[in-house]
Amino acid sequence: MLASTLGIYLGMLVAAAMARYDPTQPDIPNLQCTHRRQKRDWIWNQMYVDEEKNASLPYYVGKIKSSVNRKNAKYVLQGEAADSIFKVNPDTGDVYAFARLDREKVSSYPLVALIVDKDSGVHLESPSTFTIKVHDINDNWPVFTHRLFNASVLEMSPGGTSVMRLTAVDADDPTVAEHTTVMYQILKGGENFAIDNSGLITTTKQNLDREVQARYEIVVEAQDAEGLRGESGTATVLITLQDINDNFPIFTQPTYTFSVPENIRVGSSVGSLFVEDPDEPQNRMTKFEILRGEYRDTFTIETDPTRNEGIIKPIKPLDYELIQKYSFLIEATDPTINLRYLSNLSGKNKAHVTINILDVDEPPVFQKLFYHFLLKENQKKHLIGSVLAKDPDKAGRKIRYSIRPTSDKGQFFRVTKQGDIHNEKELDREIYPWYNLTVEANELDSNGNPTGKESIVQVHIEVLDENDNAPEFAQPYDPKVCENAAQGKLVVQISATDKDITPQNVKFKFALGTDESNFTLIDNHDNTANITVKYGPFDREHAKFHYLPVLISDNGSPSLTSTNTLTVAVCKCNQQGKFTFCEEAVAQAGVSIQALVAIFLCILTIAVITLLIFLRRRLRKQAHAHGKCVTEIHEQLVTYDEEGGGEMDTTSYDVSVLNSVRSGTAKAPLSMLDARPPIYAKAQKPPRLAPGVHGGPGEMATMIEVKKDEADHDSGVPPYDTLHIYDYEGSESIAESLSSLGTDSTNSDIDYDFLNDWGPRFKMLAELYGSNPWEELAY
Repeated sequence: MLASTLGIYLGMLVAAAMARYDPTQPDIPNLQCTHRRQKRDWIWNQMYVDEEKNASLPYYVGKIKSSVNRKNAKYVLQGEAADSIFKVNPDTGDVYAFARLDREKVSSYPLVALIVDKDSGVHLESPSTFTIKVHDINDNWPVFTHRLFNASVLEMSPGGTSVMRLTAVDADDPTVAEHTTVMYQILKGGENFAIDNSGLITTTKQNLDREVQARYEIVVEAQDAEGLRGESGTATVLITLQDINDNFPIFTQPTYTFSVPENIRVGSSVGSLFVEDPDEPQNRMTKFEILRGEYRDTFTIETDPTRNEGIIKPIKPLDYELIQKYSFLIEATDPTINLRYLSNLSGKNKAHVTINILDVDEPPVFQKLFYHFLLKENQKKHLIGSVLAKDPDKAGRKIRYSIRPTSDKGQFFRVTKQGDIHNEKELDREIYPWYNLTVEANELDSNGNPTGKESIVQVHIEVLDENDNAPEFAQPYDPKVCENAAQGKLVVQISATDKDITPQNVKFKFALGTDESNFTLIDNHDNTANITVKYGPFDREHAKFHYLPVLISDNGSPSLTSTNTLTVAVCKCNQQGKFTFCEEAVAQAGVSIQALVAIFLCILTIAVITLLIFLRRRLRKQAHAHGKCVTEIHEQLVTYDEEGGGEMDTTSYDVSVLNSVRSGTAKAPLSMLDARPPIYAKAQKPPRLAPGVHGGPGEMATMIEVKKDEADHDSGVPPYDTLHIYDYEGSESIAESLSSLGTDSTNSDIDYDFLNDWGPRFKMLAELYGSNPWEELAY
């Protein structure tokens, strides 16, 4: 109020000063005027109007007045609210309001007052600015910023714990006493909570339990001092109790019984222990413990936090033959709970667990996870070591051992029924220093048959070294010496190596195998030796290469010595001692006895194969030269009309047909069959006729028909040519046909002299056709 009053007063002073100032009159300093103009001022009081004024429109607001007293003067208002909200009587200066005002929308209205001549409109007084203030009335109640609030507080909090602070806003003028004073109260749900005049909500009841009630709803009302209420002056607050770990886990049942096989894997689940904990999952810190210590090394209980249960798992293998049942007491605890929340659980956090072990037919068990044996090389069928597996069941069945074929070089070893491992052949460490075997143990029933239960173990055999390799040159040497080398000239320094395991204190000894040379060997006693010139210049014409046998011995037990040849080339050199020309030494290739044996076997195999091929070809030629025996005739007698591929047909004949022909009578020796005169031997060759005398072909045709009929009805002779079966040998046969049915000598261009080479069985045909009898006969 004081600030507004001072503002109004200052505005009136400024308006009065402006009213006294006439801009049309120049300022003349130090000018004494005889006639002074009378001062003119605006005269009115500060104007106020009540908001929402309960009066008929328009209603009087105030009056503006000037000291100008002229009949033709009138008052005018200017401004944004002039003529719309406020109007002035031009004659009296009375100001009226034509609308009810709301201070919460517009708290003041600035206007400009004018007094002008009615006729000319000339300003009779300078314009004056003034403000119409709107007085506030308590017409608004407090309003909350939200209709719904969410708050939370920890459960078990003591009384007076702050929950949240609410704020309600009153739109009335805060400078007016009691207009914006807000008072709060709880209309609903005030049993456990309270609110003060500042809007702070606190708890009134101690130890609110979330497990009893987790959520509360209260309705808060805000009102001003004068008691104005409205629907917008209330708000709902939802208060959630935040969970804390204030409850112990309790078993859902007092006893648990499980049955598991004895071969359950370590770390697998035996069963689950269920507990109840009303706290939220993040506050469930259940821990299970076995109270009887003798089984703590056998089982462990892991906590599943998502399901809040304990899972029993074995931490070592179970054995039915040792223990058939486990019984122990367990306890469920929560190490993070505050002791002040501890209540009398009456043993509900303890339970009794019984685990029954079921017997299982288990495979044999080796006494070791793996075996490592040592064996000296070059040992003959030596006992390397023994493996042992037992049946863990009460039956105690027998075990049979074997080496799996997939073992590394397993064919070099064998294992006995007792599990003893022997080597089948001598082993060479320089070839294979280690052997890895997989030994299998199979369980046998009372009849000695495998039951299907088996287990394996890895056996590692290390071959120990023996001094069975003589030392040799460490590398190939190519020594050269000038033909004019002086006595004592170093030719080459040699060293040695040994295929055996070389000990740290190995000492190689070097010596020349001959004294008849122009070289000297000096042993350096550090496993090296120097070859030097013994006498002096060399004669290249006499020898361009010198072959030095070098003896190298080791200090093994026993000591071994080898002879290594060193080829020294004698070269031409210049005056500076540099080589200018050297012949290339011919490499002396050594062939081992094993290589020679392999080469000999290869040559022998090739020779035998060549001989067999030669003999086979020779037998074929003899067979073609002497004809085919009865058992080798290829023609089908009673099966098909066409033979097929001729003499090259090797797939279609059936010798059993010929054998069946012979099986009908008593089998005579082959020599007897061959001794019988062939039926065609009875046919006589037609007599030769004198020239010019022609004999008709009818006689010869008649003879052939007779002979064919005799051959067809003679069952004692193998059927060389059967009329009823075929008439065409095949396109692959040089004779094309051996049948007489399609034979026409007069039109044939074939030379049948080759029938003479087919043996006595074709002698008649050779006589009939081979010499072309029709040309010899004179017809």
